[in-house]
Amino acid sequence: LQQRRGLRLSVPASIQVTVRDALNQALDEELERDERVFLLGEEVAQYDGAYKISRGLWKKYGDKRVIDTPISEMGFAGIAVGAAMVWLRPVCEFMTFNFSMQAIDQVINSAAKTCYMSAGSIAVPIVFRGPNGASAGVAAQHSQCFAAWYGHCPGLKVVSPWSAEDAKGLLKASIRDDNPVVVLESELLYGVPFEMSEQAQSKEFVIPIGKAKIERQGTHVTLVSHSRPVGHCLEAAAVLSKEGVECEVINLRTIRPMDIETVEASVVKTNHLVTVEGGWPQFGVGAEICARIMEGPAFNYLDAPAVRVTGADVPMPYAKILEDNCIPQVKDIVFAVKKALNI
Repeated sequence: LQQRRGLRLSVPASIQVTVRDALNQALDEELERDERVFLLGEEVAQYDGAYKISRGLWKKYGDKRVIDTPISEMGFAGIAVGAAMVWLRPVCEFMTFNFSMQAIDQVINSAAKTCYMSAGSIAVPIVFRGPNGASAGVAAQHSQCFAAWYGHCPGLKVVSPWSAEDAKGLLKASIRDDNPVVVLESELLYGVPFEMSEQAQSKEFVIPIGKAKIERQGTHVTLVSHSRPVGHCLEAAAVLSKEGVECEVINLRTIRPMDIETVEASVVKTNHLVTVEGGWPQFGVGAEICARIMEGPAFNYLDAPAVRVTGADVPMPYAKILEDNCIPQVKDIVFAVKKALNI
């Protein structure tokens, strides 16, 4: 009836979208937008992807744009890097980032360093993406967080989305970037629905790489996290709010380059810092944040030592009860905040 009257039908202000569907949308829109973009990896085409991230794309774009590869990460990552060197834009999927260890020479030595070693004459616009960090019940060889590994390396950009908007906006920005970008997703978030704003539903929606987001405003303590633990931080903040403690929750979104300015501004306001991550403690993302705060102007505003919440410093156990105790939980964050505030 509205259409007959010539009235414009309004798009809903926001909709519920899973992280899986947001990633699928991002790939679909970028494949459509730029014919140089193509996707390759194990089971990404005819099987629609091991986690169904590439669902429907092979049928829509065909064999030349969505390519099934042999089980050889070193091989297909090398093919993708070579394609990027001649100005195609490959999206290279690792079934999990644990398997990227087979291809780390291609990611670090071939992709990350080529622009520098060629004095800027050879760009490598490539995306390496896939699930990162702990899954559920898959034990030590399939449950590592590689944010610190790849974040260590100059020449790479590293993003770690939490919400559906993060996933869509960061993946699209990564595909359009002229540098190699590592996109660290979370398998445990793929099926989780998030609100997606009207703006994020646009085909031109991108999130700038290197910019954190304040997910919750607070005054007493700064919580900094990335990927799935951002949700744990928000849950802990809700618990602590009932006790009169207001947490400011920062979603890093990008590991490298790190938006330390947003963290510093928050610490200046709250005077306390707690970092939360699923990775191991030694040389971790939280360790880097603490070091940068100590070295910068925000250090003088800290009223107590910064506290890190991390995964346990052990290979991931298989047994569920042990696995749960190796991954940061809401109660661990609440405990850390109270320690930082001495309450």
